[in-house]
Amino acid sequence: MKTTSLRADAARTLFQVLEQGKSLRELLPELQSQHKEQDRAWLQEMLYGVLRQLPLLQYWLRQLLEKPLKSNQKAVEHLIMLGFYQLAFSRVSQHAAVAETVGACQNLKCPGLKGLVNACLRNFIRQNLQQNLPDDKQILSGLPKWLYKKLLQHYPEQLDEISAAMNSKAPIWLRVNTTRISKDDFTAELDKADITYLSEGLPAQALLLTKGMDLTQLPGYQQGWFAAQDGAAQQAAALLAPQKGEHILDACAAPGGKTCHLLEYQPDIHCTAMDCDPGRLQRVEENLLRLGHQAKVVCGDAANPEDWWDGKQYDRILLDAPCSATGVIRRHPDIKWLRKGADIANLAQLQQKILHAIWPLLKPGGTLLYATCSILPEENAQQIKAFLQCQADARLSPLHDADNIDNPGWQILPGEMQMDGFYYARLIKS
Repeated sequence: MKTTSLRADAARTLFQVLEQGKSLRELLPELQSQHKEQDRAWLQEMLYGVLRQLPLLQYWLRQLLEKPLKSNQKAVEHLIMLGFYQLAFSRVSQHAAVAETVGACQNLKCPGLKGLVNACLRNFIRQNLQQNLPDDKQILSGLPKWLYKKLLQHYPEQLDEISAAMNSKAPIWLRVNTTRISKDDFTAELDKADITYLSEGLPAQALLLTKGMDLTQLPGYQQGWFAAQDGAAQQAAALLAPQKGEHILDACAAPGGKTCHLLEYQPDIHCTAMDCDPGRLQRVEENLLRLGHQAKVVCGDAANPEDWWDGKQYDRILLDAPCSATGVIRRHPDIKWLRKGADIANLAQLQQKILHAIWPLLKPGGTLLYATCSILPEENAQQIKAFLQCQADARLSPLHDADNIDNPGWQILPGEMQMDGFYYARLIKS
C-alpha cells in the first residue's frame, strides 16, 4: 500500500503545482518528510522528471484520453502522466508501473477510474507511444510556448543547447568556506571519505561533486566547512571585490549564499543583508550561523529604502534582483509552469524601480553589481542599458571584452561551464 500511496502523493503534488500554482520548493520537503528515506529520492526524480517532460507527456495523454478529467478527478490525469514517465524514462518494469499506478487511484479516492488508468497505460505500451514523437520542436524542448518563443527570438543558434541544459540534472557545486578550512584540507577530507570531485578550472573556492548525495553527510557540514552554491553564483563575490573595512549591502539577500561568500572573500567588512521576506531571512540567519559569519540582517523592501535605510551610504552594493529565474530551471523545473509570459514585463518594471531606489545608497566612486538568475535580455542587458541611458552618474565597468554600452554585462547560459544561467553587470557611481 505504501508504493501506491507514494504515487498518489506524487500525483497530488503535481496537481498542486500545475493546477494551483504552488511551488515545488515548498511542497517537496514536507512531502518527503512523510515517506521513508529510500522513497525520498524517488519522489524528487519522478516529480522533476514529469515537470521536465510535461509537454511530451501531455501530447501522449491527449491521444489516449478522450476528454479531460474535471474537478477532484483532475489529479488522475497527473497520475497517468506519472505512469507514462515511468514507462518511457525509468527502468521500472512495465507490469509494476501499470499495477502500482492503477492501485494509486484508490488512495486518490477515485477507485472508479482504475479501468481508465489501466486502459491508458496498456494502450501506451501496446501502441509503443514512447516512440511516437511529435514534429513540434516546442513540445520536444520541454518548454512552455511563451518561453520557447522568447528563447527562439533571443538565442536562435543556442536554443537546442539551452533547452537540453534546462532539462538536465543540475550538478552539485560546493563553495569551500576558507575562513574555516583551506580548500586543500577540505579536499583531503573528501578523499578520505572516498567522495570524488572536480576542482581544476573552477572558481577559487569551488568544487564539483561527480555524483549526487546528501550534503549533510559530507565531512564538515556541521562545522561549516562548505556551502552548496552553483558556480555562476560564486562569481558574485570576486566581481564585486569588497575591500577591507568597507560597508557592503547585499540587497535581496535571501537565502544568504552570496552574503556568506562576500564575508569569506573579505572577512573584514561590515555587511548588511537585506530582504523583504521574513521567512527567507531566517534562512540567512541559519546560513550565517552554520558558516560562522556575522552580518547585520535587515527586513525591508529594496524598492522602498526609506523604510529601513539609516542614511549611511555603502561602498559597494550587490543587487541580486527579483527575476524570472529562467536560468535555474534545471534545479527548479516547476519554474517553467509557474511563470507566465506576462510576468516578464512586470518583473522588468520592478527591477527598474529597485535599481533607481537603491542607487542613491551607493557612495560616489562606489560599485554596484547587478545580478539575476535569468537569461532573458529584458531583465538583464536591456535593463542595464536603459538605466545607463537615464542615470547620468552611472558608468559601466566591463566584465569582459564584449561588455559595452550597447550590450552590457555578462550573460551566462544554462550549462555553460556546467553552471546555471546567470547575468552580471557592474556599475560605477561617478
